[in-house]
Amino acid sequence: MTAYGQTNQERDAFLLDRRFWDGPVPEPEFRNAEDLTGIWARGRCTAHGRIYSMYRDLAESPADRWWLTTNGLRYDITIIPPRVICGEYVKTKGHFHPKNRAGYGYPEIYTVLDGHAHYLIQREDGSDAVLVDARAGDVVVVPPGYGHVTINPSADEVLCMANIVSSRFSSNYAKYVGGHGAMYYEMADGTICKNRSWKRLPPLRRVTAGRIRTEEAGFAFPIYDLIRKRSPQIFFVTSPEQFSAIADLAFP
Repeated sequence: MTAYGQTNQERDAFLLDRRFWDGPVPEPEFRNAEDLTGIWARGRCTAHGRIYSMYRDLAESPADRWWLTTNGLRYDITIIPPRVICGEYVKTKGHFHPKNRAGYGYPEIYTVLDGHAHYLIQREDGSDAVLVDARAGDVVVVPPGYGHVTINPSADEVLCMANIVSSRFSSNYAKYVGGHGAMYYEMADGTICKNRSWKRLPPLRRVTAGRIRTEEAGFAFPIYDLIRKRSPQIFFVTSPEQFSAIADLAFP
């Protein structure tokens, strides 16, 4: 598979057409393969070029922009074209979220707009690891205290996903860099490999997103409706301590 070039950028523009987004489209941020050096299953893996793009801090209207900014919220779209790097499916770098003032880790809400995603979610204390299989229309919640990597497990489908998260913190990539990736690697032949760099390796639980009760928790597709409707459930991503029942419903 070739590196992420001009053709992929044009595909981004197509995918961000009115099927998925009606508002202004800013210039994307790009993640390069070089940024992920050291976190692949093969320690000496070297790869080059852009591998995915991130459209940050989107808003459909000036009123939405004001409301999101005032409440410390952010809506993003990420596009990950298919690619295999050193025998492993292309993935995001992986990160944890810090704790809010109440001492709870910031959660995040994801949805697949198009394609197929595997969300590899792991607890920061090493006690749990979950691989969530998600398709277009599925909603996935990363709960407080968990980090996450997103994988595009397809040989030919572009993954387009959106997320809602607090804008009041910076993500922590250090543990994923120090651990040479997540607790598990997903290889392009379908095998899951343990990452022995982590001292604690819990069994990997596998879950289908469609069986998680995210809609009962108030998180239905499309998640931008949480912004349009000024839904109170959206504040789960800034103040999860006020929505304990939501986390129980929305995470397996």
